[in-house]
Amino acid sequence: MYRIRLAEIGDARQLSEIRLQIDGETENLDRQRGEDFIDEAGFREIIQFDKASLKNLFLVAEIGGDIVGFSRCEGNVLSRSSHKVIFGVAILKAQWGNDIGSELLAKSIQWADNHDIRKMTLSVIETNKKAIDLYGKFGFEIEGCLKADKKLADGKYYDTYIMSKNTKEKQ
Repeated sequence: MYRIRLAEIGDARQLSEIRLQIDGETENLDRQRGEDFIDEAGFREIIQFDKASLKNLFLVAEIGGDIVGFSRCEGNVLSRSSHKVIFGVAILKAQWGNDIGSELLAKSIQWADNHDIRKMTLSVIETNKKAIDLYGKFGFEIEGCLKADKKLADGKYYDTYIMSKNTKEKQ
């Protein structure tokens, strides 16, 4: 059974390792394995920053003390954009289908509802149908499409969908 909790400074090493592993397991994310590498010190900085920010949330999923996935909501300090966050999630392929992504997303939406966040956005490649379906079940809608946005290993270009969810009514 997995557990969802806030990221802690002591998670930094595992987060660096798992992010590198996940990047190599799928083409669903923006990076190939090793690109835009974040080391342990980098993750410590991100976790410290997120803990001090009212507009950021960093969650981890763990099984038996081992991190198997994580999600992050990243807010914005600019007043015109302070009502929204960008959501991202990554889970080890071996743990897909265990509802970890659903739980990370549900907890992130709940946090947004309680922290004056009016809009959550994310990007997802068109080939990631499971993720698109999951986001749709949680009320996310496709707001836009970046045509031929990603080039995958097959040499073809694929679209990226921008999806969002308004967590509260416009005021």
